[in-house]
Amino acid sequence: MLAPLASRAQTQGITRVGPGSAIKTIAEASAKARDGDIIEVEAGDYPGDVAIWSQDNITVRAVGGRVRLKADGMAAEGKGIWVIRGGRMSVQGFDFSGARVSDHNGAGIRFDKGRLTVQDCSFMNNENGLLTGNDPHSELEIIDSEFGYNGYGDGQSHNLYVGELARLSVTGSYSHHAKVGHLLKSRAALNRIYYNRLTDGIGGTASYELELAIGGVAYVVGNIIEQGSETENPHIISYGAEGYKWPNNALYLINNTLVDNRPKGGIFLRIKPGGNVTVRAINNVLIGDGRLDTAGPGDYRNNFTVDWDQFVWATRDDYRLKRTSRLLGKAIDAGSVDGQSLMPVREYVHPRSTRALQGPARNPGALQSLQ
Repeated sequence: MLAPLASRAQTQGITRVGPGSAIKTIAEASAKARDGDIIEVEAGDYPGDVAIWSQDNITVRAVGGRVRLKADGMAAEGKGIWVIRGGRMSVQGFDFSGARVSDHNGAGIRFDKGRLTVQDCSFMNNENGLLTGNDPHSELEIIDSEFGYNGYGDGQSHNLYVGELARLSVTGSYSHHAKVGHLLKSRAALNRIYYNRLTDGIGGTASYELELAIGGVAYVVGNIIEQGSETENPHIISYGAEGYKWPNNALYLINNTLVDNRPKGGIFLRIKPGGNVTVRAINNVLIGDGRLDTAGPGDYRNNFTVDWDQFVWATRDDYRLKRTSRLLGKAIDAGSVDGQSLMPVREYVHPRSTRALQGPARNPGALQSLQ
């Protein structure tokens, strides 16, 4: 939860930014910040206020409402609205929009290295929503955030574009309407994709909904993943399309709701041969004509292909099962990996949050709550 806007008196280690404070701009705050600082930015618009962050153990949070960062033709180091390359950093409550640069890779956030947590933020109408470098020690965590309408339109820029990091975690987030590019593309060694909505809605032209480009270990649990009707690419989830770099390659696709709206029919799962990949796909619900097990060898159990009438209101993206659904109670135990259960313990709540389940997951698909 965001901290309340208290008095304007300086508190040790806390710097206030905004029209009513001594420091008026985020750029000035980033230049003066020291390791361990907390930066509180007053709600409002900050056009062209780009910044570079290189500190360790720093928190930057909005107070009193949303902080709207509009690029307005400006870019830090020619990369984006913010460039981050420090140690640990937490960002909360910011809206990043309009990043454009000469190489068409302008990002709301360009994350070069460190350990970054992004919570309750949005990335809209940038060339890349959030773009990372390839530092193999870096970690990125995204919680309850939204990505939409990002991409230059060349298929090489995406809503969320993650390089060869050590770890990516995306939870409770909503990605939609990428411009030709992907909703989520990652080359990370470890990917934890839990309880999100990756859906290219009406008018969307996204390519893959989820691409795990060079393999790695991927836990894809409790997500609603939906391909739009106007996509040019038939694949919904793609794994290993660029070959395999990481020593461990495994895909755990558990309790997802996968929707294919492509008139010509799509492909739910594509796995490039090679890489000695472990595949476990259990308790998924599919809407469309395809199957998961056509992707290649693996453990494919208890996956159901259904029609729209099993859901409360699928045409309005309400993929809760009806109380009359034939799927109720048909989930099975998906097992565990390294002592951790693969079964979901939360579920996605629109527009960007999650809630704890009231008991064990009993139904296949992403949503356990009933109408």
